[in-house]
Amino acid sequence: MKMQSNRRQFLKNSTLASIGVWVAGGGRAEGRSPNEKLNIGVIGSDGRGGSNTRSVGSENIVALCDVDSKRLAKALKNNPKAKTYRDWRKLLEQKDIDAVLVSTTDHTHAFACVWAMNRGKSVYCEKPLAHSVHEARVMQDTYNKNKDKLATQMGTQIHARDIYRRVVELVQSGAIGPVREAHVWCSRKGLVDGNRPTDTPPVPANLDWDLWLGPAPYRPYNPKYLPGCMTWEQWWDFGNGCLGDMGSHLIDLPFWALKLRDPISVEAEGSELRAETYPQWLKVRWEHPARGDMPPVALHWYDGIQRPDVKVPDHDLNKLSKGILFVGDKGMLLADYGYCRLLPKDKFKDFTPPKPWIAPSVGHHQEWINGCKTGSPTLCNFDYSGKLVENNLLGTVAFRTGTKLAWDCKSLKATNCPAADKYIRPEYRKGWVLNG
Repeated sequence: MKMQSNRRQFLKNSTLASIGVWVAGGGRAEGRSPNEKLNIGVIGSDGRGGSNTRSVGSENIVALCDVDSKRLAKALKNNPKAKTYRDWRKLLEQKDIDAVLVSTTDHTHAFACVWAMNRGKSVYCEKPLAHSVHEARVMQDTYNKNKDKLATQMGTQIHARDIYRRVVELVQSGAIGPVREAHVWCSRKGLVDGNRPTDTPPVPANLDWDLWLGPAPYRPYNPKYLPGCMTWEQWWDFGNGCLGDMGSHLIDLPFWALKLRDPISVEAEGSELRAETYPQWLKVRWEHPARGDMPPVALHWYDGIQRPDVKVPDHDLNKLSKGILFVGDKGMLLADYGYCRLLPKDKFKDFTPPKPWIAPSVGHHQEWINGCKTGSPTLCNFDYSGKLVENNLLGTVAFRTGTKLAWDCKSLKATNCPAADKYIRPEYRKGWVLNG
């Protein structure tokens, strides 16, 4: 840990020196390159991992890990100096790594991230941050114990867009008055066939199936689980469906704009409860208490064929594949990744928006790189994003228990539903430890 701390101070001094800032203990960082780069280890090297790696390509990629040797070989071609691994636990033993980029399947996110933070490494993790409510809390706690030493960021890159900033400013400036409802939807559907396959074809030679399973209960390999998040994320052992995935992007906006943290209750319904997989559609309702001068708010989620039962002037929500609707006392705000509209139009035709006060992002990945080097803030750090994911995954717990949960955030328990515990804190396969 001492070596990691010294390395971070060196990077911080070098970065500050490059912009002409005097640093304690010696003015400019004399004799050190102003362009000192991070040494990054990549866990999960293709798909989102490949995209994330390209987004931090300004730095040194010194290690690559993937359970699929073909994907690993592909990543190595683009980063020929990197050392390679199949097991991320071995990668974390490499001494020269400053930070890690985690883009594995959801059910191994928290394991790799917590282990990395415990070893003094900053972490960028693809969304969602965790596979269970308990894992999200452990991620928060581990980061908060080390936040003076580490930079963290969840891969909700839409958070960096200007449109999200303008929506937050509109809501928080009171453009539509106090907000008492927020509705979020995504048209992605769950699997039609949610049954576990019974055939057991051989494991491809390029895939380490045991490492891919990681902490999940053992099951025989089947190509039905792979490749890509649209397949494995639908299985409860590996993901949390559309809510776990797209909820990270879409619920992020009301979570930020309405300053949400811990709900006090959550209830859900879906197309059908299946033992193995996420339903074809899901609806969730969270109740959040008052926050400062903001009133209590009901937050709603809909996916698949479901949409809010709210009349929105001049808009048919069934024609919108995804969106966020804020319902205030003085109007509505309809938003997406690329637009925001104050409604009804006639009421806001002469409206003057507030002067922007949230600074433009330098880029979601660059924000994390800067945080690693200088300690500058990251907006989707594991405290903020941990709370967001914790909130979201409580929705799947409520659905799987069939109960409206009364939530005690301090004890991490649904006080009226002991049956929720096995989903909040799932058991892991022998040999796998979360807080390693």
